[in-house]
Amino acid sequence: MNLLLFGVNHQTASVALREKLARLIPDVGAAYEHLGTWPELTESLLYATCNRVELICVTDDAERAAARVREFFGRHPEITPGDLDEAFYLRRDRDAVQHLFRVSSSLDSMVVGEPQILGQVKQAYREAAEHRATGPILNRLIHKAFSVAKRVRSQTGIGDHAVSVSYAAVSMAKKIFGELTGKNVLLLGAGEMAELALEHLKGQGAAKITVANRTLERGVKLAQRFKGDAVSLEEVQDQLLIADILISSTGAGDILISRDQVKGVMRRRKQRPLFLIDIAVPRDLDPAINDLDNVYLYNIDDLKEVVELNWERRRHEAGKAERLVAAETLKFLAWLETLEVYPTIIAMKDKAEAICQAELKKTLNQLGPLTPEQRQALEVLTASITQKLLHDPIIFLKRNRRPRNPHQELNLVRRLFNLDRDLNGNGTEED
Repeated sequence: MNLLLFGVNHQTASVALREKLARLIPDVGAAYEHLGTWPELTESLLYATCNRVELICVTDDAERAAARVREFFGRHPEITPGDLDEAFYLRRDRDAVQHLFRVSSSLDSMVVGEPQILGQVKQAYREAAEHRATGPILNRLIHKAFSVAKRVRSQTGIGDHAVSVSYAAVSMAKKIFGELTGKNVLLLGAGEMAELALEHLKGQGAAKITVANRTLERGVKLAQRFKGDAVSLEEVQDQLLIADILISSTGAGDILISRDQVKGVMRRRKQRPLFLIDIAVPRDLDPAINDLDNVYLYNIDDLKEVVELNWERRRHEAGKAERLVAAETLKFLAWLETLEVYPTIIAMKDKAEAICQAELKKTLNQLGPLTPEQRQALEVLTASITQKLLHDPIIFLKRNRRPRNPHQELNLVRRLFNLDRDLNGNGTEED
């Protein structure tokens, strides 16, 4: 039995190739129906994100399964065998388990520590379970992956530090205000990074959203997306009276808000804190604004410094997470390896129980009538002797699962206990 993981990701394949492969599985049911026609794959899980398309499976024929899966990934009419040669990777057993744990824990993501990937794997698992594509091995593996991801998130700081400019801006705002629930946000312009920062702010509970843009139609469209209002650039001065946070990204090329304008507004605001983020290049906001009391102005260079520092922190925390993943991988492999010995252990117990019952029956016939208590005492005695005799062999099989030749060791145990019998019920070894 082998665990195999196949796929491509942002490190091995272009966006174009990943898009083509992702189109193979828009209909998850059809994909699992196709995979289910292959007897080589006893269990499977397929997941696709913007950064990867991967399939993990359980098989008894690794080579044939690998050929089948490569065939599956190569079904797109625009994909040639050469497209997959360098981009397509295969992970086996330990590497497959560790890779899945790293993916679920966001250690293999383009942005290390981002939380979205775990939700995507969970959704893929729900779909696989609905189509009965998974079984006892993948079920346990996926649940262990979720557990590992949770431990990585709670026991390391891998997700604690902002590593995007837009999220760094939100993190700074939280340091100033404590929390952002109920805060009013004014968006000046509609640049992409400002838009992303707005999304983060909304997610943190920001209340009123107002968009001021040179093109009112564009401003209205963006404001509607966040259930906010749109105003003209001429109305910005009045909006500063009620805004707590301003994000500016117009690219106008000139200073749009001066120090004196903000100074006048702050008197009318009664010095209530104002947080300004100038992501525009050239800048929209007068740098001298930062000299005013209770006004906090950050530009894109300030945010990039925070991002670089946070990247270093995440990389340090990622080292802790990698060690945790490696330890959990070994634990799962130890469990996986015990699966191979269970049929032998069950056969040993069944044979011992059969011998025990046969000998007990002969002894009871020879002893004649016994009281229920005496009969029970004999049954307990024989069962106890059987359990004690089997205890050491069973512990040996469970705990010593890294021999040089595990199949040879299992065969030896089965021969010692004469567990393999032919169709006529005769032992394969001479008595």
